[in-house]
Amino acid sequence: MENKIRQNALDLEQELSWFAQVLDTRFKLYFKQECDLQNVFEIPPPDLGASNSEYARFVRHYQLTFAERIAVVLSLVPHIRPQLLDVFFTKNQTFDRKFTEFGGSRESPEGDFEPTGETLAFVLAANDLEICFSLQALFDPQHFFSKHNILRLIPNGQNEPSMKAPLRLSAEYLSFFTTGQPRRPDFGANFPAQYIETQLSWDDLVLHPGTIRQIEEIKTWIQHGPTLMNDWGMASKLRPGYRSLFYGPPGTGKTMTSCLLGKSTGRDVYKVDLSLVVSKYIGETEKNLARIFDQAQHKGWILFFDEADALFGKRTETKDAHDRYANQEISFLLQRIETFDGIAILASNQRENLDDAFTRRFESIIYFPMPRPEERLRLWQQGFSSKAQLDESLDMEKIAREHTLSGGSIMNVIRYASLQALKAGDNIIALEDIMQGIRRERIKEGKAG
Repeated sequence: MENKIRQNALDLEQELSWFAQVLDTRFKLYFKQECDLQNVFEIPPPDLGASNSEYARFVRHYQLTFAERIAVVLSLVPHIRPQLLDVFFTKNQTFDRKFTEFGGSRESPEGDFEPTGETLAFVLAANDLEICFSLQALFDPQHFFSKHNILRLIPNGQNEPSMKAPLRLSAEYLSFFTTGQPRRPDFGANFPAQYIETQLSWDDLVLHPGTIRQIEEIKTWIQHGPTLMNDWGMASKLRPGYRSLFYGPPGTGKTMTSCLLGKSTGRDVYKVDLSLVVSKYIGETEKNLARIFDQAQHKGWILFFDEADALFGKRTETKDAHDRYANQEISFLLQRIETFDGIAILASNQRENLDDAFTRRFESIIYFPMPRPEERLRLWQQGFSSKAQLDESLDMEKIAREHTLSGGSIMNVIRYASLQALKAGDNIIALEDIMQGIRRERIKEGKAG
């Protein structure tokens, strides 16, 4: 971590010096002061070709143009060297006000200068309309700045001209350019998906062999998908990403499998909180989902939609405006999931609860059945702590054979019995505590104890 920070700091110092020279030259040229240059584009950016910093890797990966590089540095300056922008507080003495052409915004009269699209246009073009117009392409939705959620113009109001909007670098890339580590988005209303992980391994996951074979297909896609799409030239023929439906009773390993797929392949896994996504207000559900997909695109993330029926359920017959908008939400989801280039996993207890239009679009549909007696025995045998002692009267084979429980329910029983052993102070897992734990699970499932 320290080495990454040092490397980024050294390279960004060079970038800031270059930007300061560009800015100084722009002001000299604009105010017709003595200057050896005719254009800011004559000032070469630093050569970072030999650097291993994350910032240098970014510059090389995207092969940034002069204008793109200035845009990135300008979006960084308020965070790491805001005093460089104090020159924009220069006052127009003729009109006793700020220079309109500088653009910029401030949260308060004494606040820092915040660059806008107009600020970037002034630095690079001043009064050259051709260059000004060409800069708008940097903020096109198809430009990698927007597509990869690097930087954007964020309007303060609905009718604000785009170039008057503040130039904002994403929190993820700000962290990436400074600490060398991408910052995970904060869970909340603006990003209703929570990062999830597991400390377990594939050896801890007990599944039916048929289920395991199908999961291997997803691992194969993660490993070889980029080669298939790029080297084999299939990107024009196949949809990006991978979509899978996990269905089966609760507690059968759907969430854990998603976490292990991420852990074993170095991908972040985000569990979408549908309670924050689904809104009774027209159009809000689409906006909430767009926030997730916009952030996740091009990141290789795994998006896990638990209890997906709430959002991806069957479309209803259109009887009123509510039905029409509900069906529009499903159509919107279909479109976003089809163009998502990461892994989308939808989990449901019942396959038939999902809209047929979704199930036709899955690359795989994987059933997670209740574990068989031999799988339940493995869960019982490997579930307890090595510090626990099993009572001699415990017959795990009999318990596994006679009690049909999911993996999640078995772990709940193990938790209960282990706590009772700790409470008793003898660390012995008693048969009566196991049976009481099983009765508790039966009651939770609505069955007789």
